[in-house]
Amino acid sequence: MNSYVMRVQERLKKIDASPFFQWSIIAVIIMSALLIGAKTHNLPPQALKILVFLDSVITVFFVIELSIRFMAFPDKKNFFKSGWNIFDTLIVIGSLIPTGGSGVLLARLLRVFRVLRLVSMVPELRLLINSLLKAIPRMGYIALLMFVIFYIYAAVGSMVFNNINKELWGDVSISMLTLFRIATFEDWTDVMYETMAIYPLSWIFYLTFIFLTAFIFLNMMVGTILEVMGKENEIYRAEQHGESGEGGEPASRAQIENLERELAEIKTLLKEKLNHR
Repeated sequence: MNSYVMRVQERLKKIDASPFFQWSIIAVIIMSALLIGAKTHNLPPQALKILVFLDSVITVFFVIELSIRFMAFPDKKNFFKSGWNIFDTLIVIGSLIPTGGSGVLLARLLRVFRVLRLVSMVPELRLLINSLLKAIPRMGYIALLMFVIFYIYAAVGSMVFNNINKELWGDVSISMLTLFRIATFEDWTDVMYETMAIYPLSWIFYLTFIFLTAFIFLNMMVGTILEVMGKENEIYRAEQHGESGEGGEPASRAQIENLERELAEIKTLLKEKLNHR
């Protein structure tokens, strides 16, 4: 029985690792996204029935695909230790919720999230998401510093420009929204020229704020993400080449060195035997 289970598991592993199966999953995910978009249009009842049937077929396919992955996994207990496996499982289970009844909106929303499975299937997209998640703690400190700068400028703006336009500078919270508008360059010159009519040197306030937020802090954010992404690329490249992901000695090279050492020992033994003869 164990040998039969092992043979089945090996066969499922080959199916799961085959490029045809992987590309089939990606194609079905794209088809699922197209079906979701098609349902937003006004279609005849017959076309809607076809879309509902195709949606059911896609849901069954996802269930079978996830089952194959689970059964092909060597240690079933460690399957859910991967965040991507948990994510895929939740999406597939959510797709099983019927689209009728009171849960119709929830079922539709969960089917929309099936498109995100494309991220878990493409290694390059997983690399980007992992890099972004690992960069969030560092970005948090930059965001905290940005909040401090926003708050200081908002307090100054509400005190100085309050009498010019209360809708933009009425209090600190409104002033922070105005500063966010300025940081995104959304008609910020209109805000500046309005205050410059009363305070000609107020342009210094805006230019220094833009210089700090849009140039310095934004570049710090980008630099942090690129640094983490570079490290993740190195780890991914090492894993693809069979090397150690922890910066140690490459595993493939170590194996070659062990083989060379064993061959050298065998040659030495053969020479000793020949000399004895």
